[in-house]
Amino acid sequence: MNSEKRADLRLVEHASPSPAGGQLDVPRPADLVTQEHSSELRPVFPAWLADRRTATATVLRRARRGGRIAAWHLVRSPLYLARLIPWAARGAWLWLRLLVEYVNAEEYRDVVHDAKAAGDSDKVKTERKERRSQRKVRLRLVCIVALVIAFVLRLAAATWGVITLYVVGAAVLAALILTGRLSIEHPDEAAPIVDQPQAPVQEDLAPEHLTAAFRAAGLLKDSGALTLSFEGIWRDGDGWACTIDMPRGGGKTAADAISKRDVLAAELGVDEIQLIMDRVRAHAGGHGRRLSIWLADDDPYMGPPTPSPLATMERFNLWSSSVPFGRDARGRRVEVDIKWQSMFFGGLPRRGKTFTQRLLSAAGVLDPYTDHYVADFKGGQDWVPIRQVAVRLVLGAEDDALAAFEVMLDEVIAEMGRRFALLRDLPPSICPEGKLTPQIQRKYKLNWIFLTVDELQEALTALDKEDRDRIIDKLCRIARRGPAAGIISNDASQRPDADSVPTKLREIITIRYCTQVVDQTSSDMVLGKGKARQGADASILQEEHKGVGVLVTGPSNWVIAKADYLDGPAFAEICARGRRLREEAGTLRGEAAGDVLALAEARGAVIPQVLNDVLTVMRHSDRMHTHVILTALENLDPEEYGDWDADRLAAALSNAGVERSGRQVKVDGENRSGYRRADLEAAVPATLWAEMPT
Repeated sequence: MNSEKRADLRLVEHASPSPAGGQLDVPRPADLVTQEHSSELRPVFPAWLADRRTATATVLRRARRGGRIAAWHLVRSPLYLARLIPWAARGAWLWLRLLVEYVNAEEYRDVVHDAKAAGDSDKVKTERKERRSQRKVRLRLVCIVALVIAFVLRLAAATWGVITLYVVGAAVLAALILTGRLSIEHPDEAAPIVDQPQAPVQEDLAPEHLTAAFRAAGLLKDSGALTLSFEGIWRDGDGWACTIDMPRGGGKTAADAISKRDVLAAELGVDEIQLIMDRVRAHAGGHGRRLSIWLADDDPYMGPPTPSPLATMERFNLWSSSVPFGRDARGRRVEVDIKWQSMFFGGLPRRGKTFTQRLLSAAGVLDPYTDHYVADFKGGQDWVPIRQVAVRLVLGAEDDALAAFEVMLDEVIAEMGRRFALLRDLPPSICPEGKLTPQIQRKYKLNWIFLTVDELQEALTALDKEDRDRIIDKLCRIARRGPAAGIISNDASQRPDADSVPTKLREIITIRYCTQVVDQTSSDMVLGKGKARQGADASILQEEHKGVGVLVTGPSNWVIAKADYLDGPAFAEICARGRRLREEAGTLRGEAAGDVLALAEARGAVIPQVLNDVLTVMRHSDRMHTHVILTALENLDPEEYGDWDADRLAAALSNAGVERSGRQVKVDGENRSGYRRADLEAAVPATLWAEMPT
């Protein structure tokens, strides 16, 4: 497959050759991996000792299991003690009764009784005298023994501490409990003290568990003649890994098993998100009946997100590095090579879609040889910081913004045509593959171009059919031909249906990422037809899975990844860093070079927030009516401007130093209250205008 049509998804940190086309990277112990017709020799070591990673995971698993069992019984120890008290009391009573009988010389009682019955008065007197004598001797003996024991205990406590008393007390209590239990006529029939010796700990995954699950899912015949073949089951991180062969003669393939993931997960007693299944392809020793399984102990995506490494990077090189994207279920890093690619992000609102989309743009921001063309049709704060480096920035879905967006597309298409003309004229020795190279980029100053479009559905649904079709055709041209010329499309939409984002645009995009959606049909709209049946199903994600999505980078390459976290302030710092890099490299151009707000942000100059925001929403217009400004401000920051009216806006701008040359402005033939951008710009400190390039 040509490099421009193949996305590079990388799983690093303990990664081994993937048995599943890049999606599920199960490290199989070397001594366990055998071909179907290999020797019958058994491995010398058990499976869990086959390599360091599985051995470590197994030891940790057993240690955690032992700790959980110990904790389970420790919590229940008061109940056990309450059940032991009657036995201890019974034992204490028996020992006390024996002591009293001993001190009281009770054995002489029967002798005296027999003497009385025989009428031997002399023997009665003798035995009674002897009994009284024995009482005195035994009482003295018991007292002496008690004093000795008390002395020894005190001496031991003084030498070894109070722990001695606890040990002796425990021994005495154990003796009393044992005596009390043995005194029962049928001790084996006594109620058990530990009624639940097995703590509620998740059982180890065994072949019979999987066999039963596959049989319940209809993947194995009920007769039992056909069974699964296993290459062992071992610990892999916080879960269980195995490789399974479907039986011959059953007519079921690995793909059939993957399509039954929901039933298999239910039978195994886990959620679908915990069960990851994929085919083992031929290059990894697989075939159509072989699949790999990883079963997580718990939901692997519920932990805190990983901060993006981009936040601390000084710069980034798109030529030599893959973009750090996130982590998979087992915590391994996922990296994406975006050279020669186009990208699409979809899913429900407020699931981290825009945050994830910004990760890839952030990498381009840190490469000073990358130009950014950005359109955010939501018009919020998410993409405002990128104005520090953006050649073109479109905010909002109003008519002026839509017009500016089409002009931006035309500019990118013209640049694409110029680049292909240049590449076409270069000799094969310089341009052997007919596409951009690092040498050509630097020599001819052909920077990477990031065309980023967020909330694309807002623009397309706002246009009439003719304009909409024209915009779609231009986006398709860029996505189809642009990668070879160094133009990377980065699109996102909440509603990836045929009306808002047509199939002909989505189907030519190579890298796709989908957060939670309502069903498999919606998932396939984002990730591609049939992907849900292959296991790449974003509908299994829940509301709690923010920043988690299914990443597809090729026809058979996919992974469920938790994207790295890069919040607004961190993205703003990256954009400030990117501006400095471009100023040093001499590549800052376009609107970023002439944007006074971007310059103010880069220089740390203070401009009143309301003035900054109004200039932001008026960036495409020389004049704008007040009610339009208020609507745009509310879209930009609903919490700040949600309850503003015309009077409050006028007062705030006046306090910011804005002097209106007139209260009425004419827009599209309508004369109403509004503002001129020139009046707003006049309130910006003159020192900043002096720094602007001429």
